[in-house]
Amino acid sequence: MDQRKLIIVLTVFIDVLGLGIVIPILPFYAQSFGASDITITLLFATFAFFSFFSAPLLGAISDKIGRKPVLVISILSTSLGWFVFALANSIWMLFLGRIIDGLAAGNISTAQSYLSDISKSDKERTANLGLIGASFGVGFIVGPMIGGLLGSLGHTIPFWLVGSMALLNCVWALFNLTEVKEKDHRKKISLNPFLPIIKAVKDKLLIYGYSAWFVFGIAISIQQSILTLFLMRVFGYNEFVAGLFLTAIGVVLVLNQGFFLKRFWIRNFSEGRLELMMFVSMAFGFFLYSWKIPGLFLIGLVLVSVGQSVLRVVMTSQMAGIDPQKRGEILGILNSVMSVSMIIGPALASLLFVSHVSLPFITSSLLALVGFAIIFCGREKLCKRRLPEDVEPPMVIG
Repeated sequence: MDQRKLIIVLTVFIDVLGLGIVIPILPFYAQSFGASDITITLLFATFAFFSFFSAPLLGAISDKIGRKPVLVISILSTSLGWFVFALANSIWMLFLGRIIDGLAAGNISTAQSYLSDISKSDKERTANLGLIGASFGVGFIVGPMIGGLLGSLGHTIPFWLVGSMALLNCVWALFNLTEVKEKDHRKKISLNPFLPIIKAVKDKLLIYGYSAWFVFGIAISIQQSILTLFLMRVFGYNEFVAGLFLTAIGVVLVLNQGFFLKRFWIRNFSEGRLELMMFVSMAFGFFLYSWKIPGLFLIGLVLVSVGQSVLRVVMTSQMAGIDPQKRGEILGILNSVMSVSMIIGPALASLLFVSHVSLPFITSSLLALVGFAIIFCGREKLCKRRLPEDVEPPMVIG
């Protein structure tokens, strides 16, 4: 693999690895400081809140000064955030660690921009972004495993590990990552985090992509937040079996994004058609969940996992190809939109689950159909602004 791609993939992997590690350990670690359940929930929300603000800002800054400096600084910030978390001796330091890491979380959009910049065609861009998707899957498989094993030896050991990995990756990127984006000193950067999103809402073209991404994010976050409870309540599975289902989802994500996406999906279908197909796959899969029959649930799980893994990459690639000069900003806004959906989705899921265990997945099914309708209505306008297949590769600087 190209060394540049390897650095970018490792950057995203370490980010996701940290998320996977913190999920099983954070409640126990925070309780050692006397944190209440509400405080623990706020620690999770703090990361999402600050990543919402940082994603479009870092993306826009990378459009102006280049991808490399933003990546290097944000990787260093990730490392610092985990070290602060590991060194915490009070609750406020836990929040500080999550804030620092959240402010660096926007580097995922910059990483996506970097891989988009070095792509020579739409299909290569989609395949490159698939590598990021695969690293997400691997991170969510390995992270909880590492967290559980090392956390049993000491709550801070996993945080020291991921912080050290980020620091080493920062040094590697500093000396080996080449710049791929010319500086644009004319581009103005606003410190108002809502400004790019306001501009996006007013853009009659981009609003289709952002809206579809938003409902997609809510549908997926509903599943993530309620799936374990559903398995325990409906089928009587214990935590270990529920964990196996979550691991299986991660395996499907890795295989689909790391192998089948390049060798099957984008070879046989256009990206626009894939978007429509995968929204239908997700809608049908979520609908099968609601029947509460084990066999149908397994089929639904496969359909939803395949659908979301392809959609994450294809939708991101489609938006990245609309305007190369605003690529970082667009991808940053996508990450911010996803952060908002990950706040709304769990809250909505909990309310629906209390009313009826199947309601969250029926809602997700309907949201997937809404996403299908948005893409279907906006695809002609979107196609007019996407990059041609024979786009010239970007110049490598420095």
